[in-house]
Order: sequence, then C-alpha cells, then structure tokens
Amino acid sequence: MSGSRPLPGQPGPGTAANEEWASAGPSPRQPVPVVFVPGLLCTPRLYQDQIERLWPLGPVTIADHTRDDSVASIARRILHSAPPRFMLVGLSMGGYISFEILRQAPERVTRLALLDTTARPDAPEQAESRRALIALAGSGGFGEIADRLFASLVAPQHRDDGPLRQIVRTMARDVGPEAFVRQQNAIMGRPDSRPTLEQIRCPTLVLVGEQDALTPPERASEIAAGIRGSRLVSVAGCGHLSTLERPAEVSRALTELLQS
Repeated sequence: MSGSRPLPGQPGPGTAANEEWASAGPSPRQPVPVVFVPGLLCTPRLYQDQIERLWPLGPVTIADHTRDDSVASIARRILHSAPPRFMLVGLSMGGYISFEILRQAPERVTRLALLDTTARPDAPEQAESRRALIALAGSGGFGEIADRLFASLVAPQHRDDGPLRQIVRTMARDVGPEAFVRQQNAIMGRPDSRPTLEQIRCPTLVLVGEQDALTPPERASEIAAGIRGSRLVSVAGCGHLSTLERPAEVSRALTELLQS
C-alpha cells in the first residue's frame, strides 16, 4: 500500500462539550477502519497502545507523513492510500494534517480525534524556532534535537523518565534529518484551520494533556468550541505526548469514539 503502513495490532479526566456520541449504544456491526497520523519526528511507535486496543475493532493504518513538504501534499498522499471511509486520529502535526484531510475530503472521515494539537498557524517566534532547528539539523546536529525537545514534550513529572526519553530518541532517529526538514517546512506553511472548524460535521474527540506546554488546554478548548457537538477531554498528569504518557486513558477515549 503506497504511502502508508498497515499494522496488526473510564475515559480520562476531562470535560465534554457534547458527550452524546460517547454513550451511543453498541459497537457498529461493520469494522471501522482507523487511520493514525503521527506527530513531528514520530513513527507508529507513538500509537503502539492505541493500535493494540483498536485493531480488534477494525483495520488500522499508520499514515506516511515523511515524504512531502506541505500539509496539502501529505494529505493527498494519505487520502490516496486510505480506505474509502475511516476514523481519523492525529496528534500535534498529525492534527494539522487531519484538518487538511477534512478540507480535501470531508465525506471520507466518519469520526475524528484531535490529540494535543492546535487549529492556529505558527506564531512568528514558533517559526523562528523551527528554522533554528532546521539549521541545527543541516549542520550535523540532528542527533541533539530529540533531547532538546524532550522537556517541552512531556509533563514535568516525566522529564526523568529514561524509557520514555529513549522512545522519543528512537522515533526521531527513524524519521531522520531529511524528513524532519520536510515536516518542519510543512508545519510552517500550514494554513489557519480556525475558519473551517465549523464545517466539521463528524463525531469528534478533542483531547489534551493538562500539562501540555506546546499546544496547551486553551488551544484544545478553542477547537472544541468551533466543532459542533465535539467532546473535549483533558488528561491529568500528562504533557504533549498523551498517547505515550497516558496510553490507557487515550485508548479508552478513542475506543468510545470508534464504537459510537
């Protein structure tokens, strides 16, 4: 399958803008395909627990977001390889790409999960920071980037978590410097998704770590307020990498969405 890799494979504390879909009866009779879109410098490992939990409910695909340098091109590649209709899950950069997929083919997305992301474009200081990291990668310092970013990616209580740090390092190594530069350029060039939030009509989960420093809870609240009927969940003791920091809570929330 070109452009993607199929893998075998009590909701968390929070508030709900609208929880109708969360208690909408039994699982669907037909399996529901799920497409996961990883974040910046992330691989399928980002979703390991969620893949294992959702795979019995339907086929799971991890999108390839490493080969293009714009969110429009990444979205087109994903749509080319994705099932005809699917539940879409995106964390951080994966959320930016998910917004673009919704703009290009809204009729193909049956359910949407936006994890630790924002609908806003980069502020000037964010773009400046990205350009500095691109320069570091180009000067041979790519191996330092995962460690530089780690403290901002996780909750303070996880900053000394050696196994979690190693997962982040390994994912970054597997993505590599060339793809990292393409991803950063795509992120910097993404459009403002706030004007199109009201056009999203499918059942939607908006989830955020309470201690997410990169896309904080107020950004999640903004998204949830813009998507009619969406459910907002805040996960305690969690930073930006919610699927790795609090995997069980995230998996439960996604399972509820899938079974709605």
